[in-house]
Amino acid sequence: MSIALPIGLGLIIGALVGLLGGGGSILAVPALVYLAGQDLQQAVATSLLVVGITALVALLPRLRAGQISWRIGLLFGAAGAATAFAGAAVNRLLPEAVTLLLFAALMVGAGLRMLQEQPVIGTACTVDGGGVNWRRCLPRTIAGGFVVGFLTGLLGVGGGFLVIPVLAVALGLPMATAIGTSLVVVAINSAAGFVAHAGEATLDAPVTVAFTAAAVLAALAAGRVATRTDTDRLRRWFAWLVLAVAGLIATRLLLDVLA
Repeated sequence: MSIALPIGLGLIIGALVGLLGGGGSILAVPALVYLAGQDLQQAVATSLLVVGITALVALLPRLRAGQISWRIGLLFGAAGAATAFAGAAVNRLLPEAVTLLLFAALMVGAGLRMLQEQPVIGTACTVDGGGVNWRRCLPRTIAGGFVVGFLTGLLGVGGGFLVIPVLAVALGLPMATAIGTSLVVVAINSAAGFVAHAGEATLDAPVTVAFTAAAVLAALAAGRVATRTDTDRLRRWFAWLVLAVAGLIATRLLLDVLA
């Protein structure tokens, strides 16, 4: 396989993570399966490793801007790490076609959710002056972490596209803080998911290195321009891309059944 493919995929994934705080692995897994020819377990492990490292790098611009709620991010991520292993255990029991079908269904849900107008931000964690009271929203933080962590282990996604709505709507974090905090969660969830899947597949070293390097560079560049970008427009474009990929996965699975 040409090394240009993983580099191209890495640039796309890194840009999404840097701009939107997530969304990389929801495209990385099907791309690695259908374009790079990896089996599902190898694609999941590769995606989790790449997205986790990229999320850590994408944290740097947000860290300097003070756009991270560390307590909420660490608590959310810790809860998710606990259930990621349960999700990975369920993944091993499911046929590959069923896992990909669930993946496509999740992509449809996420795509439709991102096409909706942004709802009114919640107030569960906010205090006067725009600060965040992490104790006030502890139950929601833990519950959200459990759900996203399980999906991380089951489907091999970092979960950023799910984490951000929870942080912004259910917990009431400002959008910029929700994006920055989601990167902490994605990094933790991806690490736990990778450990849970690591024994199931052997990574393709050249593909993984090229993919990761390109994603890191793109995430750094995207993080610098994120504050000057129309994130609503990007969100809509990404939503349509997610829906298109979901349709391709469903079509491929249907053709396999009919063959």
